Amino acid sequence: MIAKELLDILACPLCKTAVEMRGEYIVCPACRRHYPVRDGIPTMLVEEAFVPPAAPPRTQS
Repeated sequence: MIAKELLDILACPLCKTAVEMRGEYIVCPACRRHYPVRDGIPTMLVEEAFVPPAAPPRTQS
């Protein structure tokens, strides 16, 4: 778990947007990159991040 004080000062290294904690990852809501947290240490390297595939659009029935 990342302390709120640390999370409040972290930003995505690519787009400089404030990030949030989601599960085991620090996530940038702007560019959708997920940065891993290893042994309680955020790995805020663009090379280590991944972008999950976009969800398919919903179709209305």
